Amino acid sequence: MGNISEKTLIDLEFFTILKTVSELCISDLGKQATLAIKPIYNKELLLAELAQVNEYLSSYLNDNRIPNHYFDDIQKEIHLLKIENSYLEPAAFLKILNNVTTIFELLKFFKTLKTIYPVLYHFSEEIEYQKTITENIQAVITPFAEVNENASPLLRQIRTEMNAIRGKIGSSFARALAQYNSAGYLDDIRESVVDNQRVLAVQAMHRRKVKGSLLGSSKSGNIVFIAPEATLQYNRELQNLAYDEHEEVVRILKELSNSLREFTSDLIEYQNYLTKLDVIGSKAKYAKNIQACLPKITSEKKIYLRDAYHPILVLKNKKQHIKTVPQTLELNEKQQIIVISGPNAGGKSITLKTIGLLQVMLQSGLLIPVHERSETFIFDTILTDIGDNQSIENQLSTYSYRLKNMRNFLRNCNEHTLFLIDEFGTGSDPELGGALAEIFLEEFYYKKAFGIITTHYSNLKVLASELENVANANMQFDEKTLVPLYKLFIGQAGSSFTFEVAQKNGIPFSLINKAKKRVEGEKVRLDKTISKLQKERNKLQSTSEDLEKEKTIAIEKSEILTEQQQKIQDKLESFQELYDSNQKMLSYGRKLNELVHKYFQTNNKKQFTADFNKWVAIEKTKYLKKNPPKPKTKAEKKQVKVEEKKIEEKLKVIEQEVVVEVVKVREEKQKEAKKIAKQKADYVFKVNDRVRIIDSSSNGVIEKIEKNNAFINYGFFTTKTTLNKLELVQAAKK
Repeated sequence: MGNISEKTLIDLEFFTILKTVSELCISDLGKQATLAIKPIYNKELLLAELAQVNEYLSSYLNDNRIPNHYFDDIQKEIHLLKIENSYLEPAAFLKILNNVTTIFELLKFFKTLKTIYPVLYHFSEEIEYQKTITENIQAVITPFAEVNENASPLLRQIRTEMNAIRGKIGSSFARALAQYNSAGYLDDIRESVVDNQRVLAVQAMHRRKVKGSLLGSSKSGNIVFIAPEATLQYNRELQNLAYDEHEEVVRILKELSNSLREFTSDLIEYQNYLTKLDVIGSKAKYAKNIQACLPKITSEKKIYLRDAYHPILVLKNKKQHIKTVPQTLELNEKQQIIVISGPNAGGKSITLKTIGLLQVMLQSGLLIPVHERSETFIFDTILTDIGDNQSIENQLSTYSYRLKNMRNFLRNCNEHTLFLIDEFGTGSDPELGGALAEIFLEEFYYKKAFGIITTHYSNLKVLASELENVANANMQFDEKTLVPLYKLFIGQAGSSFTFEVAQKNGIPFSLINKAKKRVEGEKVRLDKTISKLQKERNKLQSTSEDLEKEKTIAIEKSEILTEQQQKIQDKLESFQELYDSNQKMLSYGRKLNELVHKYFQTNNKKQFTADFNKWVAIEKTKYLKKNPPKPKTKAEKKQVKVEEKKIEEKLKVIEQEVVVEVVKVREEKQKEAKKIAKQKADYVFKVNDRVRIIDSSSNGVIEKIEKNNAFINYGFFTTKTTLNKLELVQAAKK
């Protein structure tokens, strides 16, 4: 079981990352799930999560985009379905239908493209699509969140009757309107609506002449609103039908709700799957924004983060159009602890936080902004002591708090731990605090923990150089301007540049000299030496980088030349094949020309046909020797097998009879072959020798010999080959 505490996550600003990722979610449930992300301690689950995010990220780079997977929160609907005799409203069924349809589209997509998205397909394979849910809802609920009139015969009948009544209400009202309008009883507006009901706008003086129900009047009292008597009767019938309709709709919705109750567990599973996919999608979008990737996860305990960026810093600098400097850092068995020293504001703390944050992100299933060739290990425990953690509530000083933290470090530290300590040993008397820090560092070292610490203490720099698998490091500064370069250099402790910085900031030189005299001479000399070494190293590094660039350019040019040479060689070989083929065609042409010429002289058609057929037969025999025909029919194949068997039996008899002679002949042949081979091996090719390339039918003349290569002239062109690929046709005349 791993241990990455809440304090470590806060120290490394992990929750700031989660907030940024959550803003990329497409649902509220996805946002909630993202903000609740914690490190994953089961390695199998962690690797599966990382692979899923990496596959989703790849969808942005290919033509097979993952379909939209927006979904509705149906937690309330699922809760209602669990209550007996409850029922859902039509709009709630549409939410469920949307989720189920989305699930179907995703399952179909991942199944079709399982070779491109194998991990996401495997993740979706566990989900069972229940087609019944879709069919049941679509049969009852319309896309406008209403119950379909075809949901039951009774509902269809009720709605048919209601439509008929509405028609009667309309026609009866139209008759009353025409009757009273012609009688001059109505006001100019003629009609109005009261309580969703059409009414006649009657002049107050004529109200007793209009039969119906008085439903109101205007503010002035000049107009009264009367519903005609015939219309009122139809309205009462409509209300009764509306009540019946409501009862039937409730019955249908209850029936539909009951049909979905058995699929409650599936609906929960669908919601969980869509939430999880939303989280994966937001992680992938975030990875795309910070140009993150999945480094190699090793079983060997090591960290090699190449071109690592702090993700929060990257996005902040991107907005301000500032370039972010990446860091490359390595921890392994031979370099298990790195001690970073040097002046403040050089980037020590941000380097330390970058490594810790990236490790925590990766162990929480997030991709990290590093070079794709990076490698890292999954640690059981990550411990941090970063910043001023003075607790006012507990009235603890910084040093007391840090000592309590060290106690926690010593208790949990082991070979599967990564620890990160900023400003190690501070908060106490420099000599005493430094001595205690030395003891802690040795303790972590002997427990084989991996870690990075930042410090100003010289004794820790010395200890780092004395311990075999501990390395000093510093953040580079421009030695002239003392401007930080924000680049980590491993292999040498950093100078604090205390007096140089003081001088640069206008402190009088006389005061700086007095301060130097007060400090132990050895320490000033050590700091001065370190400072000098840093300057020298910067020069060497600059030269090394220039040489590396030149080397890269030379290699690229060499590769281009090799590629061009290979292309020329390929063209010559294809030209050689073409030349051999043309020679054969010329031979055929000469023979045909000879036959035709003879025919023109003799005019003997019979002789010409005989000669032509004879020549074709000879050529066919030559062709069949090289390309024997394959048997096609079953009878032919059977015949071939019979003949092969006869030959085999005959060969066995012959072999038994002449086995002794064969051995003698073989020995003689071997001797002859060795003799010929020796002659060939001893033969030294000379200019003007007539030769052919082995397995080639064309002859050429050696034009020039350079080392093991010969240039052969074929008349039309010249080609180059090695001497061991040649065989002699005729030696050059002396």
